[in-house]
Amino acid sequence: MERKRLGLALCGSYCTYEKVFAAVPALLRCYDLVPIMSDTAAETDTRFGTAAQHIRRLMELCGKHVITTIAEAEPLGPKLPLDALLIAPCTGNTLAKLAHSITDSSVTMAAKAHLRNGRPLVLAFSTNDGLSGSAENIGKLLNRKNVYFVPFGQDDPDQKPRSLQADFSLLGETVEAALEGRQLQPILR
Repeated sequence: MERKRLGLALCGSYCTYEKVFAAVPALLRCYDLVPIMSDTAAETDTRFGTAAQHIRRLMELCGKHVITTIAEAEPLGPKLPLDALLIAPCTGNTLAKLAHSITDSSVTMAAKAHLRNGRPLVLAFSTNDGLSGSAENIGKLLNRKNVYFVPFGQDDPDQKPRSLQADFSLLGETVEAALEGRQLQPILR
């Protein structure tokens, strides 16, 4: 039986990368992973590591070249389709772009190319304004066909009362549910 192809796209919420990287071995047991990074993720050095370190680590974990450009991501729709696409972490910026159909990065192009095939897009977001500025975009995407959310909650209600973050331990379970056409419940944790 051929393994399903899962796109794994990382955006710029660098503080969650360790959680995503920790989930990759379990995902690899079930899926052929296609690694993707947004321009920001692929080019920005932070206190959580350099862009080069993150690209190298993702490449070593997945055993494949990391897609970092719009041109590399476009074939994921018509020529090299994915069974599912997981954006983890998905930032508030990327949420807004997806909610308003803006395609200006490798990740948003991968999502656009992927959604045209009617297959599941799974979002594991991490945003400091989930209960303020990004709330409207979350609502729009919750109502979009073939878009699923990794269950989420407040990650630090005392210090960041408007911040929301996916439960990254549920990445695989959420992808599995999305491939069955259902949203993992409860969404709010």
